[in-house]
Amino acid sequence: MGTTIRTAPDKPWERAKMEQIVRADIAAFSSGRAEMANAMIEQSGVRVRPERNRGRSAGINPSGRFEPITRHAFDDGWDSIEDLPAFKTEVQVEKPRTIITRNDSPDISFDRSINPYRGCEHGCVYCFARPTHSYMGLSPGLDFESKLFAKPDAARLLDKELSKEGYQPRTIAIGTNTDPYQPVEKQWRIMREILEVLETRNHPVGIVTKSALVTRDIDILSRMAERGLAKVALSVTTLDRTLARTMEPRASTPTRRLEAIRQLSNAGIPTSVMVAPILPGLTDQEIERILDSAHAAGATAAGYVLLRLPLEVSPIFKDWLLRHYPDRYRHVMSLIRSMRDGKDYDSEWGKRMRGTGPYAWQIGRRFEIAARRLGLNARRSPLRTDLFVHAEKKNEQLVLL
Repeated sequence: MGTTIRTAPDKPWERAKMEQIVRADIAAFSSGRAEMANAMIEQSGVRVRPERNRGRSAGINPSGRFEPITRHAFDDGWDSIEDLPAFKTEVQVEKPRTIITRNDSPDISFDRSINPYRGCEHGCVYCFARPTHSYMGLSPGLDFESKLFAKPDAARLLDKELSKEGYQPRTIAIGTNTDPYQPVEKQWRIMREILEVLETRNHPVGIVTKSALVTRDIDILSRMAERGLAKVALSVTTLDRTLARTMEPRASTPTRRLEAIRQLSNAGIPTSVMVAPILPGLTDQEIERILDSAHAAGATAAGYVLLRLPLEVSPIFKDWLLRHYPDRYRHVMSLIRSMRDGKDYDSEWGKRMRGTGPYAWQIGRRFEIAARRLGLNARRSPLRTDLFVHAEKKNEQLVLL
């Protein structure tokens, strides 16, 4: 095996586009042949052999956009490229100074969140959090799915931050970046420790997940829900098990997610469904079916988000689409660009979640009509903050002896 090292473009956002994928995309549209686009990617050396990424969605592992060089493996005639090992999940310990992340984005409903892990073994090909791995000097591709970081001190740090003088409680969102119930949580149990702290302090929490593992913590969540302190949303992208297997390979199957909704709802925990993301030309025809199924399972609220392809997510998704659905490539990418002002992605606040244009409008109206028909979102009660238990002030007065 040989390795080609190339100097990367000066601008990180240009680096993220991946010139090989850009050329393949142009070829797919200009010639109308996805076969040519696939051949171009194969010959460029950026695509990982299928034997190495079995059980993963990403087919490429590009260097992060901040790296000065890019590396491309190629067969130098010694056949050693076939001896490269498969990507295995590795977990490193991360020791942050704080655990609550703040934000002031005007188009999301929370101002603070917690991420117990960095990277996500679910490996959803469309995950908008993939580019964050570049900050660690790792690839947003296969590295994001296999080289993970756990924060075992999360519960201790959380209790410390909640104990600060003047802390004002508001709902903490968990699962907004990477999934807190991804497979490694079975071993690390960081999420459960976080919930134990939140329950002790009567602090409200909202959870988003694709994993049925959330049912493990029904005991804590149900007690918190009785006091108006917890709610859970299950993300259901498709009901097609084959499609789900290829684009979110290590997440719970759609059937298990619906069963998780049923169990959480039966336990008295406010449960909603997120039809997210909606992939135009692949999953948008399922909007009504997903809402019907989730409502039947006990969901009382619903939301949706359009597919987002920021930075490195765009070439990773395009490569996946060419590998698995080459006949739909032009149609899917055309629909995406029709909702993003001709681009793969528009990060402007107010547009990034829902898109613009006729097709985005149609998706929004279909969702609203179906949700209204089922009575979803008819009544929403905010989580309570008045029960929060502040830390006891230590008596600092000196005692005279």
